[in-house]
Amino acid sequence: MENGSLSSILSNEVESKKLDWIKRVNIVKGVACALSYMHHDCSPPVVHRDISSNNVLLDSAFEACVSDFGIAKILKPDSSNCTALAGTYGYVAPELAYTMKVTEMCDVYSFGVLALEVIKGKHLGEYITLLANSPRDVHLSDLLDERLPYPEDDVKEVLIFIIKLASSCLLETPKSRPTMQFISHMLSMDPPFSQIGSMKPKSFPEM
Repeated sequence: MENGSLSSILSNEVESKKLDWIKRVNIVKGVACALSYMHHDCSPPVVHRDISSNNVLLDSAFEACVSDFGIAKILKPDSSNCTALAGTYGYVAPELAYTMKVTEMCDVYSFGVLALEVIKGKHLGEYITLLANSPRDVHLSDLLDERLPYPEDDVKEVLIFIIKLASSCLLETPKSRPTMQFISHMLSMDPPFSQIGSMKPKSFPEM
């Protein structure tokens, strides 16, 4: 891919500025669309198992492409779908550590981590747990990439929507997380934040 991995661009002080807020929103949408297809349009469903910024490639227009299906798993209804723990540290769903059972919700969790990384410009680390459990303790300014200009109000609303949606992907109980089909649908809405009130966690301070 012409622009390499998302990880390499976000970690580069110069290159990262090419990813303005609109491009970052489109990257999140692109990954969500790809995962929705894998989970809901493939039969049987496919779980990637290693969604991370290293495995998202960007083309010449900075459109996202999910790559590296080396440890992807096809979910079979007549199988236990259990497996050895795999994936990239910091993106792996917590339930995998004790159940070893692969479900679509494992990718949903990883997507939440990735979406927040796209907005912040780096992995959120300790904020991941905080966003899942106490979103009101997190300020919007803590979650935005300081290398970019502060977003205009209309763009800021979309970013807030993505942050809340991503936070709901991090919930400890897998069944409480939204599906990738729901996520992709919500992101495709115009405006995408029109149903934001129905999602959890619901709010956090902006400043």
